Amino acid sequence: MKSKRFEAAYLKTHREGRLSERIEKAFRLLETCTLCPRNCGVNRLQGERKFCGAGLQPEVSSASPHFGEEDPLVGSHGSGTIFLAHCNLKCVFCQNFSISHLGEGKEVSFKKLGLMMVELQRLGCHNINFVTPTHYVPQILRALPFAVEKGLSVPLVYNTGGYDSLEALKLLDGIFDIYMPDFKYADSHAAQEYSQVPDYFTVAKSAIKEMHRQVGDLLLDEKGVALKGLLVRHLVLPQGLAGTREVMRFLAQQISKDTYVNIMDQYRPCGRISPDSPLNRSITQDEYDQAVETAKEEGITRLDKRVKFRLIWRI
Repeated sequence: MKSKRFEAAYLKTHREGRLSERIEKAFRLLETCTLCPRNCGVNRLQGERKFCGAGLQPEVSSASPHFGEEDPLVGSHGSGTIFLAHCNLKCVFCQNFSISHLGEGKEVSFKKLGLMMVELQRLGCHNINFVTPTHYVPQILRALPFAVEKGLSVPLVYNTGGYDSLEALKLLDGIFDIYMPDFKYADSHAAQEYSQVPDYFTVAKSAIKEMHRQVGDLLLDEKGVALKGLLVRHLVLPQGLAGTREVMRFLAQQISKDTYVNIMDQYRPCGRISPDSPLNRSITQDEYDQAVETAKEEGITRLDKRVKFRLIWRI
């Protein structure tokens, strides 16, 4: 249940007539696509595609209540997840390879995307959770008025891999209530080897700073359900390849010691992992326990306390 004093950010932006301007600016980024830091430069308005694989129309893999997310998102009725096809990272170990790499999904209209949001709210979901939204920012903005006109009022969640441009994120100020980025790597070699982004750490740090500037620390209602704020995910990788200490130190020192962090234990070999890769095994209990202890040593203590599970929806 939402607090009586809470209003989703996008409602005010829409009411004040500022949403249409954001939509126009966002679609300009698709003309020579600079929507994410890869800056591919293709004309997606004409249906051209490059690294991420996305064109003009949004492509949705699934939309349903989801109960495997963090407790503040799930509450009692689930998080209304909309899984978007394609991805601007395409990590070699992706657990949803068919969606992120192969683009498994169906093209939908902007209006249909808006109506999906409303239907998930009707089912009782506490929020609308866009999974891998980076490459579809303009399309989500374009769909939003259709949803608002039909009564959408729950928080919007930006569930991202963390490789986001400041230009796109600033268009979302006053739109998204909850930012949930992955913080995948601190090491440029690992980022290049497994996601083809040697500048990941630099980009993610800037992106997370902007997200926190917009929404602050995670705010919960009286039932422990998230209303707004930042929630960071960090997937523990074998042999410390995720750089947990550097990630947690950055969050504690440059974001907030009250940052809500989910240190995830469910890594397992998926996607395209070579037999001789250090990623060709699941993490050990000791590796996970050490990651949690490292976070605490660096000053991050607001950790997700769910019973651990082994499957995660991450595109």
